[in-house]
Amino acid sequence: MIELKGVTKRFEEFTALDNVDLEIGTGTAFGLLGSNGAGKSTILRLLSGIYTADGGNVIIDGQEVFDNVAVKERVFFINDETVQFSGMTLRELKNYYKGFYPNFSEEDFEKLNKIIKLPMDKRIDKFSKGMKRQAIVITGLACRTDYLLLDEAFDGLDPTMRIIVKRMLVDAMLDRQLTTIISSHNLKEINEVCDTAALLHQGKIVFCRDLDSLKGNIHKIQAAFPTNCERGDFADMEILHFEKNQSITYIIAKGEEEFIRERINAKNPLVFDMIPLTLEEIFIYEMEGMGYDFKGID
Repeated sequence: MIELKGVTKRFEEFTALDNVDLEIGTGTAFGLLGSNGAGKSTILRLLSGIYTADGGNVIIDGQEVFDNVAVKERVFFINDETVQFSGMTLRELKNYYKGFYPNFSEEDFEKLNKIIKLPMDKRIDKFSKGMKRQAIVITGLACRTDYLLLDEAFDGLDPTMRIIVKRMLVDAMLDRQLTTIISSHNLKEINEVCDTAALLHQGKIVFCRDLDSLKGNIHKIQAAFPTNCERGDFADMEILHFEKNQSITYIIAKGEEEFIRERINAKNPLVFDMIPLTLEEIFIYEMEGMGYDFKGID
């Protein structure tokens, strides 16, 4: 298990993380969402031991991460930059990481590269941005760590390669209970890969939820009532958003679907539809309900 307990991280006068508590279970595909500067990358760098916390504890399987070689051998971090080791060939990059990760699998590396067909003896600075990303992903998977951390994992990949890389990640998660943490500002990508996600805003966790339960617990209602209805008429419902447009009333409500249907039907609607919400809409309305004015998630 990964645990952040009261973690604070500052850079001079800027507080990147402010007293953050977070737990991520083994085998989880976990998403970190938020706009640029929300604190996503800082969490990943703390978990990989690049940064040390200014306050609190960063723990993996009961051990502090920073300056702990035994823990860091079990974590592979893919950051959002592609300039590192640019003077190496892919073969040299592979051998470099092989020296640090005792579980490195040549067989896995060859199998993965057979899919994407990157040249082994071409300098990485001659690769496109997408090829650089592919190179570090297959190297990271071949290290066979227990934890894989990806910062903006699919940046620079064309649509076809995004599908291939996602399949590689899913296969590794299923094959060996790999715990994967992916940071992104793109809700669609998190929704496709992750089963749980946390939303960060200004260095704080806004909420952390199982995505399936989140989707099943928020509902969009479109209804027309025979008499005028106001928000106060549904006081026993947890309403995140209420809007009227001529004869149609739009309601975003949180709770059990059966209860919400009963309450709407009690008003004898002339028209009543429940419309599925996208993950993006759910997050936006959740944050509105909490009083946040948040923008920056695609």
